[in-house]
Amino acid sequence: MNPIKELLYRLRGEYTTEKLISMGMKVGKNFGRLNGVILDPSHCWLIEIGDNVTLAPRVHILCHDASTKGFLGYTKIGRVTIGNDVFIGAESVVLPGVTIGNNVIVGANSTVTHDVPDNTVVAGSPARVICTLEEYLAKERARMESAPCYGEEYTLRRTCPWKSGWSKRPRWTERLGILTKRLRIRMWLL
Repeated sequence: MNPIKELLYRLRGEYTTEKLISMGMKVGKNFGRLNGVILDPSHCWLIEIGDNVTLAPRVHILCHDASTKGFLGYTKIGRVTIGNDVFIGAESVVLPGVTIGNNVIVGANSTVTHDVPDNTVVAGSPARVICTLEEYLAKERARMESAPCYGEEYTLRRTCPWKSGWSKRPRWTERLGILTKRLRIRMWLL
């Protein structure tokens, strides 16, 4: 583990994924953890994350709940298990004792308080089942048929033609568009 990276994370009050794994957290292949994600460092040994999981910015995975500490003198703890092929949207919170199944999308800013079944899309606070994953994907495929398509030049992965001057960038007139290539965002193990 890079000691400089470790020091920078500790100065920010965060832990690297590698450090959390060394402390007992289990993580599968292709784990994407974006900026500001908190994986309960004091109880990380209770976290198990499957393959192909992405945690969007500022997701919190909590394995303890200290709300009872001052009143009853104890803190609740519980295992959090996240299945395979899961996306958890930005600023969502997963509370102790929750199991998220396989093939699940959790909408942004959701609070997951109960188990989430396989093949579902959930959102809200508390998170509720919105539809099946297949229904959601069918709806998005239909939207793709009529939405404008844009090339990879609309990402910052390539040299943007208007990078030197934002005033030269194309005018965005649509509410939603689709990138023409299937782009995979490279996630770094933080």
